[in-house]
Amino acid sequence: MNDMTHNVDKPVRTGAPPMLRGVNHLALTTEDMKATADFYSDVLGLPLIHAMKVPPGVGVGSKNRGNPPYECIRHYFWDMGGDSLLAFFEIPKGTKGKSDRDAVGGMQHLAFAIGARNFEIMVKRLKDHGVEVDGPTEIVDNVYSAYFYDPNGIRLEFCCKPSQGDEQRIIDTWLQSRKAAAEELETLNPDRAWVDHISENLV
Repeated sequence: MNDMTHNVDKPVRTGAPPMLRGVNHLALTTEDMKATADFYSDVLGLPLIHAMKVPPGVGVGSKNRGNPPYECIRHYFWDMGGDSLLAFFEIPKGTKGKSDRDAVGGMQHLAFAIGARNFEIMVKRLKDHGVEVDGPTEIVDNVYSAYFYDPNGIRLEFCCKPSQGDEQRIIDTWLQSRKAAAEELETLNPDRAWVDHISENLV
């Protein structure tokens, strides 16, 4: 990856910080927990931190709170860094069709933030495990991504800004000027008051 610099004014953000603190866990589905565990633990090297079965009555019973409607299915959690977790439910084989990642309401892909040194290491690690990798590709100024799939067909991404080294600053990387944001927002809704309101935290 080439570390490019650009002489542009750095966008800043104003206003109160968000009420949320980030992702607690992202829950995905698989019908093969063994293959999923092998991939995330061995290929990506994410530490497994919790392995459980959903308690009886929570699947199809009155206590279901939105989780898959199956009794006593496996639910495993991996540490994906940044004090956030990646979780999988194991859906019984043959009970659900494979999802379309481009369907409305679906998860198109999951991008992991990764430091510059580990980016290179992990791309090589994927290839050493026979995983096909698309990239690295520069997706915006000095931000590079490598794309690949897990055993469930989930599209994954490593995303890195090399100039930030091992201390990636995600918000700073993607922060946009108010003028640039407004140009796009006006194509969605030309009402200037609305545009100003949506972009009020940018300068």
